[in-house]
Amino acid sequence: MLVDQKYHLSYCSNIHPGEDWNQTLHSLKSYLPKIKKEVSPENPFGIGLRLSNIASLGLNEGNNLQDFKDWLEDNQFYVFTMNGFPYGNFHNERVKDMVHAPDWTTVERLEYSQRLFDQLAFLIPEGVSGGISTSPISYRHWHSTIDALDKAFIAGAEGMAEIVLQLVDIEKKTGKHLHLDIEPEPDGMIENSDELLHFYDAYLIPIGTKKLIETFGCNEETAKNLILGHITVCYDICHFSLAYEEPAYTLEKFKKAGIKVGKIQVSSALKILFEKGENEEVWQSLAQFNEPTYLHQVTEKVGSQVITYKDLAEVLEKRPKVSELRSHFHVPIFLEKYDHLFSTQDQIIKVLEYLKKDQFSDQLEIETYTWDVLPKDLKTELSDSIIRELEWLKNNI
Repeated sequence: MLVDQKYHLSYCSNIHPGEDWNQTLHSLKSYLPKIKKEVSPENPFGIGLRLSNIASLGLNEGNNLQDFKDWLEDNQFYVFTMNGFPYGNFHNERVKDMVHAPDWTTVERLEYSQRLFDQLAFLIPEGVSGGISTSPISYRHWHSTIDALDKAFIAGAEGMAEIVLQLVDIEKKTGKHLHLDIEPEPDGMIENSDELLHFYDAYLIPIGTKKLIETFGCNEETAKNLILGHITVCYDICHFSLAYEEPAYTLEKFKKAGIKVGKIQVSSALKILFEKGENEEVWQSLAQFNEPTYLHQVTEKVGSQVITYKDLAEVLEKRPKVSELRSHFHVPIFLEKYDHLFSTQDQIIKVLEYLKKDQFSDQLEIETYTWDVLPKDLKTELSDSIIRELEWLKNNI
């Protein structure tokens, strides 16, 4: 939905099962009308669309794409952003590090992203700029040496340069401006703002500039501007809070470097605070979130360094002596405290405050995808949960 004529606001549909197109469409038709009726009854309601690779292939079959666009228009829905990070199944089976597979070293990731952009270009309304969030190149622990990481970064930059060529062509033919939004996260090859800037400076800009000059015959400045215009950041608030980066610090750094934020994923991490002593109740509360489907990396800040544990189970086993931990578990954004645990909701509030003085993005997508695996005390009917999150964000923006 459009809030205050400034922001496109929705939630990411990766919350719903949808591993083929029929299941995806069924989920959207089952949930969206009720949600729209409650939060945007009179005005169009935007969708943060997630399509698996199989669902995306199915959308291209027969008249599915046109039929879907007609259904959107007939019911006052519109797609303004897509989640192109998870390629495969995202529900009811173990995902963990395979959320990155296939990564940006593969042709499969490139072809999937290109297909999503063709579909977004067809679906997005005139006058709306839209983006697709994606993996931060790969999962760090799949590349065991500096040389292997370097090769993966090179492959990722080459793939993203191909995306720039596609998006320049789309804009030339349709007038629609689209962007690929890199989403840093713990144990991704890009985890924080420093690593993102390094990727741009050492890989994406030089490799992409060379490719664009060869293809278009443009000068270096034009090529760089095209890259910065079409390869942007997905600012996932949960992920940057896990890097212990304050929003103003990160966003000012991006602005200085000329890097744009394509969309804001409004999400909240678990914050675990310890008093002196063992805090057995805190550990027991945290253990409720140890589940087998998703990666729940845990971070600790020691001086200026952030230490990342691969998954929550590792921390529960080691029980490090610390004052604070943060866990990559997307808890409801309206939740400030649960049992003996807290959330990083304060980081969301800081981003919303920053937006009041500098609207660095007009797209906000709530991304709480863990409803199926939350402790039972936090589970409620899914539509009601989504509505509560959307209303909370509307009231706080």
